[in-house]
Amino acid sequence: MDLLNGADTPATDLIKDGTEATFMADVVEASQDVPVIVDFWAPWCGPCKTLGPLLEEAVTAAKGAVKMVKVNVDEAQMIASQMRVQSIPTVYAFHKGQPIDGFQGAVPGSEIKAFVDRVIEATGGESPGGQLDDAVEAAEEMLTEGAAADAAQTFAAILGEDPNHATAYGGLVRAHIATGDLEQAEAILNGAPAEISTSPELEAANAQLELAKQAADAGPVAELTAAVEADPDNHQARFDLAQALHANGEVEEAVAQLLEMFRRDREWNEGAAKSQLFTIFDALKPNDPIVLNGRRKLSSMIFA
Repeated sequence: MDLLNGADTPATDLIKDGTEATFMADVVEASQDVPVIVDFWAPWCGPCKTLGPLLEEAVTAAKGAVKMVKVNVDEAQMIASQMRVQSIPTVYAFHKGQPIDGFQGAVPGSEIKAFVDRVIEATGGESPGGQLDDAVEAAEEMLTEGAAADAAQTFAAILGEDPNHATAYGGLVRAHIATGDLEQAEAILNGAPAEISTSPELEAANAQLELAKQAADAGPVAELTAAVEADPDNHQARFDLAQALHANGEVEEAVAQLLEMFRRDREWNEGAAKSQLFTIFDALKPNDPIVLNGRRKLSSMIFA
């Protein structure tokens, strides 16, 4: 599935070696139609050897929305001087014959992708990142509407375009949780690329997986409620009640029970109430009212 729906432009047309003789045609004139990224490098520059391929990869992935020209400063000293290139690697983006953005030094691959996306969007194009974000939004809507299997397919297709897309990776895990396939969800989560394994999106998916596992063993709400009412200091019953409430979708009520449990005995079972609260908070969006209110109440008790 090609989410970008763009015709592949041959790499030879997208990426060129530039010289002083061709700079005007390859960069200034070419940038009248499509933004051109210029990579100033040299064979003796170690960081250039890392940056160059990452930049080429990002430009190729943009499928014609941007082009790239590589300029060896040893062979194009006049151009490098005119552009005030004082250290390498130095990267400039040109549009309509003028430099519009740039950076110096080696930067991580994620920042290179963001730079390329920014250049494309600043010049009125649609970047691969922007298109993938649209696809993520569509997949999230499918998940919200209960079409978890379709959402999983879309998230997987997005990862085919960008294996390190943390939102799509977390979405794929959440889609499998929604279908009840917790084993597959856990396998996907355990196989996450190292670059995104600690991202907020995967932390949230991990928290949701943990809660889903708990839900499979949740007890009956009515019996647990009765046990807590009979003995308010029965912490195990209250903890189990919170899990059962969460399994039934009563998240706010579950948080309330855990906060009450923390108030009564914050150290019970090695601080289980606090740990469970953080798991619930991590599974929700940071700006969710349940998270904001719950964190505020927990903090007031901790620092009382």
